[in-house]
Parts: sequence; C-alpha cells; structure tokens
Amino acid sequence: MTTTYETIRLETDARGVATLTLNRPDKHNALNGTLITELCDAAGRLVSDKSVRIVVLTGAGTSFCAGGDFNWFASNVEKSRAERVEQSATLAHLLRRLDTLQKPLIGRINGPAYGGGVGMISVCDYTIGAEGARYGLTEVKLGLLPANISPYVVARIGKVHARETMLSGALFDSARAERIGLLTEVVAADALDAAVERVVHDHLQAAPGAVADTKALIAYVASHDLETNMIYTADRLADAWETGEGIEGINSFLNKSVPSWRVK
Repeated sequence: MTTTYETIRLETDARGVATLTLNRPDKHNALNGTLITELCDAAGRLVSDKSVRIVVLTGAGTSFCAGGDFNWFASNVEKSRAERVEQSATLAHLLRRLDTLQKPLIGRINGPAYGGGVGMISVCDYTIGAEGARYGLTEVKLGLLPANISPYVVARIGKVHARETMLSGALFDSARAERIGLLTEVVAADALDAAVERVVHDHLQAAPGAVADTKALIAYVASHDLETNMIYTADRLADAWETGEGIEGINSFLNKSVPSWRVK
C-alpha cells in the first residue's frame, strides 16, 4: 500500500513494514515546511495503523537529508517573532513524534546527513549507514544553532561527542559516526538493503505491544531515579504477565510452539 504525498513516500508491505522516504532528491531531501507537515501526518497514520509493525526511514536519491532548506529559513526571517517561534517548533514537534513512535524506527541512512538530517537519524532506534557518507552538525558555521535537534542528538551521542561535533561544525565520516553512536552500524552501499532487511527480520520476532511498552519503559527509566524506577518497573512486569501477548509468549515457550507475531 502506498500513500501519496508531495515531499515524502509512505509504502507498507504485507508484513507490516512501512518505508517512509524523504522525497526531495533534487534538494537533497532538505526539510521545509511542507515536508515537516507531511512527515507529521505520516507519523500519525503510522501510529494509528495497527497493521504497521516497523517503520524504515530513508531518503530518495544520493542523500539522506541535507538539513533545513535555506529557502524555508529565509522565508521565516521576514515573519514576526511569534511566527518564527511557531515555525521552529514544527520541527521540534516532528522530532518528538518520531522519537516517541510506538514502533521500531529503523534508519536506512543512504547518504550524507547534515544539521536537521542528523537530528532525524538521532530519533531512530537502529541506524544503518552506507560507507562513504559524511555527516555534520554544521549550524554554527552559518551563525545558527542546532537547537530543536539538540535534545535528541545529545541523547544519542552524549555531551562530549556533541561538543566535539557541534562547536566546530566540521564534517565527519561514517566510521566516526559509528564510533560516537550516531550510527549503529556501517555497511557497503550495495549491502545497505540486505542489512536493513536483516534488522527488520529481527524486529519482526518481537511482540508489537511489548515493543511499544518497552520503548515507553526506556524513556521513563532514562529520566527517573532508581527508587522511582524500582516501583515503576515492578508494576510494568506485573502488567506484562497479564497481557495477551505475555500469556501467549510464556505458553509458547513452555509448549515449544511459535507465538502468533513471529514472521519467518
């Protein structure tokens, strides 16, 4: 199934694997108002579509995402302060929506990514990059700040690596992107699809409801103290024992059968 947009493509296969493609290849998939709005709409569809189990995020053409479109930036300069804040916040809301997506978000990073493109990588749960691509948090070179993306980039690569990359704006290669944690793994460009399929297959073995609850669990425990987490996690495991998935999973293990959610 394919959903038609102006600046993105959304396609879902029979397994429930949705591919969300940034589709402005002539602009290196730079983020503008239309693309951000359409991505937010697509994310909403993906959340509500119970048949979708996994989302793969990628770019059309030779780039993943070149960051913010400078024509979009320029159009915002003439606006009022309140309007500029509103426009800036659209990207923040998009990143938040993708970061909290209740399904695995796999980054198929097919080429270079700068600025906001690095932010888009940072909200993915697992990222696979093609060898030879370059990355950069280049905002300071242009007198700008990596503002809306910073919570996700810092969470992804840590404060030390954020300072190393953000304060100079210097470009870095895929090997360093993997070393600092931006990319989970790096493969040859012609092996990218096979690597994504391997990771997708692994995720198709997991129960969808348990995956959604585990993403929420990770977010919660990362932002709370140990005493609070002890109470929260005890409740969550007790809850899991009572779910249909939990009961089926335990019984399938004891009976040496295959639970209904696993895809060969």
